[in-house]
Amino acid sequence: MKHAKALFFIAIGAAYAPQVKAATVTVAIDNIPDAQGTIRIALCDRGEFLKPACHYHVRLPSVPQHAEAKLNDVSPGTYAVQVFQDRDNNGKLKRNFFGIPQEPLGFSRNPKMRFGPPSFDDADLAIGPAGATIAVQLITK
Repeated sequence: MKHAKALFFIAIGAAYAPQVKAATVTVAIDNIPDAQGTIRIALCDRGEFLKPACHYHVRLPSVPQHAEAKLNDVSPGTYAVQVFQDRDNNGKLKRNFFGIPQEPLGFSRNPKMRFGPPSFDDADLAIGPAGATIAVQLITK
């Protein structure tokens, strides 16, 4: 009987516990040079940033100038967006001999890229339960 009461109160407590709502994040991409290839968008946590696969990601056909994508069911947290125009549709950011990107790319908060990619701290932002709209300007050269 004691166990039944305990289970009852645990069940009641779980029913009234605050629920963490998954958010929708909209990524607005500007400065897309042309309709060649695919736009690849990833919302990454610190451990995933600058790596080929992030938990939240989407692809869409390239269109000149502007595109928007929605990432659904995003858990609240701190993330950074990374975007590139996969002009040759090979799934990877094309780089030259020196490692310099040869395809348009951009990051959340539009950090300056000097001698390499930005750090996570340069591109991070907090996503709450209400979601967010994030603007990314592609760098074309």
